Amino acid sequence: MKHNWQKAFEQMLASEGGFSDDERDRGNQLPDGRKGSTMLGVTQYNWEKHVGHQVTHDQMRKLTPVDVEPLYKKKYWDVVQADKLPHGIDYLVFDMGVNAGPGRSIKLLQAAVGTTPDGALGPITLSAIWDADPVKLIQDFSAEKEAFYRSLDDFPVYGTGWLNRVTAVKLKASNMLG
Repeated sequence: MKHNWQKAFEQMLASEGGFSDDERDRGNQLPDGRKGSTMLGVTQYNWEKHVGHQVTHDQMRKLTPVDVEPLYKKKYWDVVQADKLPHGIDYLVFDMGVNAGPGRSIKLLQAAVGTTPDGALGPITLSAIWDADPVKLIQDFSAEKEAFYRSLDDFPVYGTGWLNRVTAVKLKASNMLG
């Protein structure tokens, strides 16, 4: 499989946006009670784990794509085994992994291809992915994403943005098909 990392990373960043300290966003709630923030889609909690120490909101604001790229590669792209997936599908699963967690993204992918949604991307799921019609798989995965988002308590707050992202990612993934 050809490596699609850079293009997928750039597309994902376009969806994530800049700095946010919206207190309604669960990603901005730190376990120790401090008010958290997010920059380029990276939560302060994840950034602190990545760098090994606490950071300020000012430091979060200054993060660049170059800064966060290694975190995204290791924590999301590699975890969803995107290099083993067809172009387009790799981006789709990576993007959802960033937004809802790699395990959740893999489970939605497994549901879309009809394998057991256990969150582990093994040989049965990989075979089903490669046997699937990629256009249909993008549609089915996107439908699974939408259903997941609609099930969340904070859908009334963030739902419009999430559904817009589903539509945009579906289009970008379709354009990446080889």
